[in-house]
Amino acid sequence: MYSVDTVIGHPGSSPKERQEIQLKWPQEGLTAVPDWIYTNPDIYSREVERIFHGRTWNFVALAAEIRSPGDFKRSYVGPTPIVVARNTDGSIHVFENRCAHRGAEFCRDLRGNVKEFVCPYHQWSYDLCGNLRGVPFKRGLKKEGGMPKDFHNEDHGLRRLNVAILHGVVFASFVADMEPIEDYLGAEILRDFETVFKGRELKIFGYYRNELPANWKLYHENLKDPYHATLLHSFLVNFGLLVAGNKSAMIADKSGRHGTMASAKGDDVGTNVDASSRKEMRAFRDDMKLNDSRLLDYVREFDSPWSVTMQTIWPNLIVQRELNTLGIRHIVPNGPNSMIMIWTMFGYEGDSNEMTRHRLRQGNLMGPSGFLGLEDNEAMKFVQEGVRRSPTDKGVLKLGGDSEGTSASLISESAIRAMYRHYREVMGL
Repeated sequence: MYSVDTVIGHPGSSPKERQEIQLKWPQEGLTAVPDWIYTNPDIYSREVERIFHGRTWNFVALAAEIRSPGDFKRSYVGPTPIVVARNTDGSIHVFENRCAHRGAEFCRDLRGNVKEFVCPYHQWSYDLCGNLRGVPFKRGLKKEGGMPKDFHNEDHGLRRLNVAILHGVVFASFVADMEPIEDYLGAEILRDFETVFKGRELKIFGYYRNELPANWKLYHENLKDPYHATLLHSFLVNFGLLVAGNKSAMIADKSGRHGTMASAKGDDVGTNVDASSRKEMRAFRDDMKLNDSRLLDYVREFDSPWSVTMQTIWPNLIVQRELNTLGIRHIVPNGPNSMIMIWTMFGYEGDSNEMTRHRLRQGNLMGPSGFLGLEDNEAMKFVQEGVRRSPTDKGVLKLGGDSEGTSASLISESAIRAMYRHYREVMGL
């Protein structure tokens, strides 16, 4: 445990070569961000302890992925492997993917259906709630060996997590006395979350999975940063999905940890960007045309003013609604310099065949090689390389002044500043 002025060894150096440095937040406050929050292994360890294993609700699964008794899914809370399973009574349970005997990761399949979980090492077996049910040679063999008489199965089950389910989205926490998930999200975030999930049965289309050589917080920054979207993404700019001329907002909850980037697609695609704005947006290309215009068709199906919403739900969930393509992204931190991104694409059980085809067609916008996701991944990789290798020690967060939280302007970093206000409080920095 350390405060802002505790001295910690420089990451990557040997014990003999280790130089003492002071991890102090820049004096500019929230208008600057120090490089070491992305690279320092001690900071990363503290994030796992205080954020992912702390007072947060972490996304772990969609209920539609485990519809039947015995269905399960491997998942993660932070970097910690867990299992989400549906019991015979229909209840959903979440427990560590770590055998209570010797710590082996007993569940090896990504998803499936079982009657029990059996560790491959010594065959300890557990039920769908995580209770220990069987121990081979528990009483020894020929009156020799075995467990002591005071060994009781009920004392050696898997570590179970607190579970909350909201409109078919399953969250888990290592903290037993968490507030209700609705209170955790807050009214601002709950509104668009319910637009996607409330009263709707999901139909899972499939998954993407990729590793990104960047710190996990950069993904939150990226989707709390509408500024970059008007510059980096040629597709967004050219076809009017998120440009400076659109009706838009960057919405943050009161705590600053969650956010919704929202925009309404204009009817005059590409033409609502005036000549002076085009000079600012180098990604704009007059020669970029679509061979299949159906890709941008928007079927209004929600009671929402927005055609695009990208929600960041702290600390590990992205809910994406881009026109009519729907999906979530699960952030799995993988050390300070890497993250795993698990994408789940879905529609609704009541969709027509035509709408399903439409969602799948628009799905090309998303994923690690999508028309939009590919550029974000590359940009975040460049940031991580810069902060990891450069002697300069901080970045600038001054766009939009020093305001924090919700902004009606795309040209603002206020939501990122609000996130780091919350982050500093939780981390004690």
